[in-house]
Amino acid sequence: MELVPWIATTMVYLAREASKLWRKICVETSLELHFLAEKWKYLLAGLIFQYIHGLAARGVHYLHQPGPILKDIGFMILPELGAERGYFSETLFSVIFLSFMLWTFHPFVYHSKRFYTVLLWPRVLACLIVCQMLRIITFYSTILPGPNYHCREGSPLASLPPPNSIFEVLFINFPRGVVYGCGDLIFSSHMIFTLVFVRTYHKYGSKRFVKMLAWVMVIAQSLLIIASRKHYTVDVVVAWYTVNFVVFLVDSKLPEMPDRSGGNQALLPLSAKEKESKAKEENHKLLNGNSVDATDWRQRTQINGKHVDPHVQSESTINGVSR
Repeated sequence: MELVPWIATTMVYLAREASKLWRKICVETSLELHFLAEKWKYLLAGLIFQYIHGLAARGVHYLHQPGPILKDIGFMILPELGAERGYFSETLFSVIFLSFMLWTFHPFVYHSKRFYTVLLWPRVLACLIVCQMLRIITFYSTILPGPNYHCREGSPLASLPPPNSIFEVLFINFPRGVVYGCGDLIFSSHMIFTLVFVRTYHKYGSKRFVKMLAWVMVIAQSLLIIASRKHYTVDVVVAWYTVNFVVFLVDSKLPEMPDRSGGNQALLPLSAKEKESKAKEENHKLLNGNSVDATDWRQRTQINGKHVDPHVQSESTINGVSR
């Protein structure tokens, strides 16, 4: 019989916490929509370029010709996992990808937060776009024979027949065409996403242990990609220094996001248009001689045709001095 009151208390507690969570989500959504109205073009451009990158990777597959695997020092050092264990690297990448996605939306449910989701993603997409542009230029410059199992000689997926229509190219045979692509080697797309995500968390995340764990996962991801023969070692090495340099460069060029960790921060930071209008208003006041705030004016009384400060008047009265 004691179980019934406990269940009732638990249900009341869960209902109360669910109500609090819903209020947090509603408040955060209203704040994020304010920025979304200003940043939606950048987000849309970033998503469109992801399709362009996939289209470019699909196009180079038509040009790929299988051949002997190139001599690679990583292949000599790391044992080959085999085609049946190729999911190791994909599983780790999925964990990193999904964890980062969930983390970027944590301001909607957590009380402690350091950034706005809508402001974070344009920075992430900007880094991805620059890296992917460099990647497209690189793998179209020299098309290497792919080391992956489905890209080797004798595999029916190693080369594609000419497309029957333009729609066959535009649809990129998603997701099979993305998973079983060949020719888009230098540099690794998996490493682009992994390094950009981890660098972003390293800057805006708050858990030191998670940061250390994330970098360990990046190293493990690099080794698994080579061991599963999905990329040559050069593809991973080039990704390490290129992506880090691009993230550093993009961060130095973009304005810093407002920090939400401080308790005295404004609820909504001023947008660019609001800052510009406020600056114009202040300049207008200065030109008209109205630079002093109205709250700074103190009430004055008039005695014998003169304006007298009430504080001065009271002191004069106390000292017996008449003005």
